[in-house]
Amino acid sequence: MANGRSGRARPKVSVVGAGMVGGAVAQYLALRDYADIVLVDIVEGMPQGKALDLAESAPVLGYDSALTGTNGYEETAGSDIVVITSGIARKPGMSRDDLLRTNMGIVRDVTEKAVHQSPDAILIVVSNPLDAMCHVAFGAAGFPRERVIGMAGVLDSARFRTFIAEATDVSVEDVSAMVLGGHGDTMVPISRYSTVAGVPITQILEPEQVKALEERTANGGAEIVSLLKTGSAYQAPGASVVEMIDSILLDKRRILPCSVLLQGEYGIDGLFVGVPVKLGEGGVRQIIELSLLPEEAAALQKSAGAVRDLVEAMERLAAEAPTG
Repeated sequence: MANGRSGRARPKVSVVGAGMVGGAVAQYLALRDYADIVLVDIVEGMPQGKALDLAESAPVLGYDSALTGTNGYEETAGSDIVVITSGIARKPGMSRDDLLRTNMGIVRDVTEKAVHQSPDAILIVVSNPLDAMCHVAFGAAGFPRERVIGMAGVLDSARFRTFIAEATDVSVEDVSAMVLGGHGDTMVPISRYSTVAGVPITQILEPEQVKALEERTANGGAEIVSLLKTGSAYQAPGASVVEMIDSILLDKRRILPCSVLLQGEYGIDGLFVGVPVKLGEGGVRQIIELSLLPEEAAALQKSAGAVRDLVEAMERLAAEAPTG
């Protein structure tokens, strides 16, 4: 099910997993009107239906992106970017190991299939647990670290910016925020580097207000889950992925917090952890090393330790898996 004119030399973005987040990525990217989009899902009819629905929105909203829905990977061939949102959410009574085991298998499988069709693509991983799934995709893809990037920090920083703007009664456009570390309750909001019109929020708000904003940011995903009752956030995650795609495909060279494989930066080696990076053509063009206070560096090391625990758990599960 495709829409759009053939023969266009537009960039191609494939979104694997056409659920709520994948659908939001396709919607926001279509509105940008510079890329053709392929939605992939194992559920028959679902990616085709979402692609057709977005195609039928195009005359109203004024975009000409070609939209394709498929249950296979042939249509993804030659993608410039592959966004991986596949995986299951943790269900009541499900252990961490159960979640890891299931999503490891899913992410490994979809990565191998996508990379086979698009060996020069850049991977943006959204599946949870995010930093651990980046390791799975990295191992399955065999790509250099510049081309495997996790989306978490952009979302976490967007949440932090939202709460700062609300607390200071200013436009979100005048707020910048920095969140480091793993995606989860060990994330590290760096308030000294979070500003309103260039002024650190630590000079504007009382310490207890800053701490409350940091805690709300760390629990931002859980807050939405508790309100929705069923499901989790998808609009802000979808928009955050598209901000990364913009920076890469338009070579904007934005400085955005993303999960990348560190090789000694920040004193961390061999782990995907959220840090500020310069995103542009080819993926990660530079890893930005901020100067951290001892307590901030310690919090980042603790967050990296939580990622290491997940990676070690995955290695144990892989060793326990039956072979042959």
